[in-house]
Amino acid sequence: MAKDNLVSVQFQAADLEAIKGAFTVLDEKLVPKLIDLNKTERRALLKMGDKSLPFVEKALEYALTNGNLLPNYVNVAEMKTDLDAVKTLTDLYRSAEKITDMLDDTILLSGSEAFQTALNIYKAVQQAAKSGIEGAEIIFADLKQRFEKSKEKTPETPAV
Repeated sequence: MAKDNLVSVQFQAADLEAIKGAFTVLDEKLVPKLIDLNKTERRALLKMGDKSLPFVEKALEYALTNGNLLPNYVNVAEMKTDLDAVKTLTDLYRSAEKITDMLDDTILLSGSEAFQTALNIYKAVQQAAKSGIEGAEIIFADLKQRFEKSKEKTPETPAV
């Protein structure tokens, strides 16, 4: 019994160009404003999650209305800029994350269906080769390479 084909993604050239154009806009407008941290830098930073957001918002409110209580080195304007950035970028991130998750799922499903069909072709060619159908053996030998195990053994570590 054949499985249903759950995905069949094709793009019109104009649609694909529009999508690529949208990525170009993101590259031009968004990427220059973003930071690329390495793992060490990320680990060193405080993390502001959903529970900390109200605390930060309230601290900003107090700072704006009671600036006389703050030392000179506290830059309230920059704090507001950072908080506004968090809110704006979080909205953008959620939109991008939804699209990224769906891209990943569609790639996974499309790849799974293509691979399953390739396995069906492999089995059909294998059967044709066993039946002596002309040309099938060459195709089978070529496709069979995917499943051959590597002859190389991992080098043994010398005894100490």
